[in-house]
Amino acid sequence: MLDERHTLLTSIRQNESVLPSRHEYRTHGTSMMMDENRLQDIVLRWAQTRVLVVGDFVLDRRLQIDPARIERSEETGLPAHQVVAVTIAPGAAGQVAAALRALGSAVVTLGVIGDDGDGYELRRSLRALGIDERAMVVAADRYTATSIHPVNQSATALSYDLERLDIRSRSPLAPSTTAALIERLRSLVMQVHAVIVVDRIPDDECGVVTLRLRLEIADLAARYPDVWFLAHSRWRTGLFRNVIVVPNARECVRAVYASDSDHPPLALVGQAAGQLHRRTGKPVIVTLGLRGMLVVHNDGMTHIPAIPVTGPINAVGANDSALAAVAVALCAGATLDEAAQAGNLAAAAAMRSSVTDGVAPDQIVALWRAYHKYS
Repeated sequence: MLDERHTLLTSIRQNESVLPSRHEYRTHGTSMMMDENRLQDIVLRWAQTRVLVVGDFVLDRRLQIDPARIERSEETGLPAHQVVAVTIAPGAAGQVAAALRALGSAVVTLGVIGDDGDGYELRRSLRALGIDERAMVVAADRYTATSIHPVNQSATALSYDLERLDIRSRSPLAPSTTAALIERLRSLVMQVHAVIVVDRIPDDECGVVTLRLRLEIADLAARYPDVWFLAHSRWRTGLFRNVIVVPNARECVRAVYASDSDHPPLALVGQAAGQLHRRTGKPVIVTLGLRGMLVVHNDGMTHIPAIPVTGPINAVGANDSALAAVAVALCAGATLDEAAQAGNLAAAAAMRSSVTDGVAPDQIVALWRAYHKYS
């Protein structure tokens, strides 16, 4: 069966010969920064990777409000805020997909959208980024998850966000919809180098990543050892098996202990990550923000320091860029510690960027050079 699997993978993946077998890279590097030649070698292979993103896709709609144009409703007398510009972008799993695409990977998406205008806009925004969204499941009984971000933007004052509005279905996913997801997942897993699971809906069983889907992912991860499986979940990190979970420090501790601190001590994060490693049976990579990353595997635990970032910081999308870079680096033959270093570079580059849809490989290499020039 394994021989047939290897033959099938070879026949369906373009340029497979330039990507090393996953089994060749199970030894782990040290916490020292890789040199530029090694980084270039890994980065150049990202364009040959193909990644499936499974999970909760959200349409992010930003409404720019001009306070100088405020009107009053004739019917109610209440303020009528005037929207002067609208921008849309894929969010949640969609932002991870956008980050992967920016890094050069081919990306396929699998999620659930409603049979509505927001679903149309979400698919169109994915296509505009060069992402293959044809596997998305359309469910007439669901809303397309949408986050509306009103922004008060004046010509004479700093802009600021107003209260966000969230639209999503709050009932459990229909069994037939989950069955359709699983059927497509089983087909797509044979066509990719990695699967990233993104679980962002807080309500149990109301998002794409239900118990049934988690069990299927655990089974597929065990059956297809040549495919990297990674997962990020805000509230259910501890429920995954056979996959590399990539929580932040808070999510890591929350998955194991009752604590829910915004900034848990590193020692507690390490203990929780060790517990998760034993539960999942796979390595654990914890994103620590400005503290870097923590990598836990069979050989022990490694702290990968962050790349310092100075000046104005835009943290939106930094963790998604880090997750994307970790995934494509592993596909390109990086060790776990090297993948974490790539993730740190991507996060730092994202924080320095004014855009939130990912960073390009040349930005990562340029940041490495700048860091080593002054370090």
